This record gives sequence, C-alpha cells and structure tokens, in this order.
Amino acid sequence: MNSTSRKIFLTLFYSGLSPKAPGTVGSFVALIMAMVLLQFLDISTIFLASILITILSIKQINIYEKEVGTHDGKEIVIDELAGMWIALSVAGVTADSYIMAFVAFLYFRLFDIWKPSIIGKIDEKVEGGLGVMGDDVVAGLFAGLSTALTYHLMVTFILN
Repeated sequence: MNSTSRKIFLTLFYSGLSPKAPGTVGSFVALIMAMVLLQFLDISTIFLASILITILSIKQINIYEKEVGTHDGKEIVIDELAGMWIALSVAGVTADSYIMAFVAFLYFRLFDIWKPSIIGKIDEKVEGGLGVMGDDVVAGLFAGLSTALTYHLMVTFILN
C-alpha cells in the first residue's frame, strides 16, 4: 500500500481530517457504510470484515506512525470503523433497525471517549497499531453488549 492509499484507508476516506470531532465523524461514516452494506450483506459478514480490517490496520498504522512520527493521531479513524462494526454486529443490528444502530453508535462513542476499565488500559499501555485498534475493538464489544441489553430491557419492560 502506498502512502496516499494508506492515508485514505486510515482516515476512512479523509473523514478523519474533520477539524471537529474526527472520531465521531469517522464513527458516523462507519455507521452509514454498515447500514448501506447491510442492504446486501448479513451482519456476520460485517463482523468478519471488521476483524479483517482490524488485522490489516495494525500493520498499516505501524507504518503510518513511523512516517509521521506520532502515536494514535486524531486523523486515524479506521479504528472507529472496526469498533463501530463490531458494536453493530454484537448487537445484532439489521438493515432496518435504525434505532438500534443509532443506540450502538451512541454507546460506542461513550465507551470510546470515556475509556472505562480495560479500554483505558489498552489505550494507555499498548503501543503501535495494536494499541490504536485494540481500545476501539473492546469499546465496540462493550457498546454492542450494552445495545443488546438495552434492546432486551426495552422489549421486556416497555414494549410489552
């Protein structure tokens, strides 16, 4: 991958270059991409794609960080895509469950910004591409579980 295509990939088509809230912008772009893809693909395919993207991103982030000389630059938002897609997958979002998808987005942003528990430890202590991707993957897992629990509680106590 050359330098230009690496930047396009890691910034998620330059959405990470947003002057305000690049992580939120990247997460929203990832959400829109997933909802479009879900019109044609199953959620399990989105999950597998997030794993593949995570693996590919670790190496590309390591190269990029050596090129620019900084760790976990704000412009890198491919980790938001991986985390967001994992959140949607764990929650079991479908092409027509827009509210659940938005709830997953909110939980993902909450966990990604707040960084509770192991998410913060990964962010602080793990270096390179693994650290950049790791905290968002775990935040996505937490967000997906929280979304599924919220949905279950709503169905059980509110919609019943």
